[in-house]
Amino acid sequence: MDTEGIKLFVLAAEKLNISAAGRELGMPPAVASARLAKLEKAVGADLLRRSTRKVALSTEGAEFLPFAREILAQENAAMAAMGFGNEKVSGTLRFTASSTFAQQYIVPLVPEFLEMYPGINLDLRLSDMELDLIQGSFDLALRDSVLPDSNLKARKLAEDRRIFCASPEYLAKWGCPQSPRDLSAHQLIAFKTQAAITLIGPNGEKGEFNPRNCRNRLIIDDGLSYKIATMAGAGIAMHALWSVHHELSTGALVQLLPEYRMDSEPALWLVYPKSNVLTAKVRVFIDFLLQRIGERPPWLEGFGGNEQPRLSDQQT
Repeated sequence: MDTEGIKLFVLAAEKLNISAAGRELGMPPAVASARLAKLEKAVGADLLRRSTRKVALSTEGAEFLPFAREILAQENAAMAAMGFGNEKVSGTLRFTASSTFAQQYIVPLVPEFLEMYPGINLDLRLSDMELDLIQGSFDLALRDSVLPDSNLKARKLAEDRRIFCASPEYLAKWGCPQSPRDLSAHQLIAFKTQAAITLIGPNGEKGEFNPRNCRNRLIIDDGLSYKIATMAGAGIAMHALWSVHHELSTGALVQLLPEYRMDSEPALWLVYPKSNVLTAKVRVFIDFLLQRIGERPPWLEGFGGNEQPRLSDQQT
């Protein structure tokens, strides 16, 4: 289908003036009228009602308009994915993510992204309390789980391995747990309302870690404070590896129960509304994060996790 004709139709529908829409696209009035007539012949309907006084959308034109806009958005997204037309990618991208993760891995990359795409403005809403993607009118969100919502789609960014850890000072005072059962006798730090987790042992045995059955002396809803409290010796905590890999390498924190793993495969997901066209601004930002973070997650290096994650699309 003639995308230039579709662009002309969309502009004419917005301006209710075929000649003005044609001028914006560099077409003389006669050429614009012929181009629009060609599109109408292709779709088999009159899209605009013309008279000597005014132009108006026909019933068929009103029905076709959202599809026309989607066709143009998909064309822009396809061109952006192939590396073409970066100068045409524009608009404000509303993105929400965990403030702890964003401060460490995304915000330092923002200047590079803005330089690559001067037409894009970023509206970042960062919080360790999840913000509603739909109600907040966000284009994209970073989540540590795929939400059971049929209105969302997701793209895997990277592995999100979870580990138990504590400070050397805490372990010197309270000792080191040898199995998940031992955790119930320790001081624990919980992050928000942490759910029960099934753990798999070295011989395939299963065990459960349920923070609600343990002594949670401290509950925190901020990721940085959660890590600081662990480093200060307040107790044992389960952390995302991306949050503490540096502290583990320096000895500020010690990994506990390394032979146990979660029965699930936690991951970081880039989530976006299913109903929205994946516009060029969203596509290029997803591709940028996949390239800069997803291909070689820095927190997996040195922890037996240099394998690249599966970059598969998932509909939730």
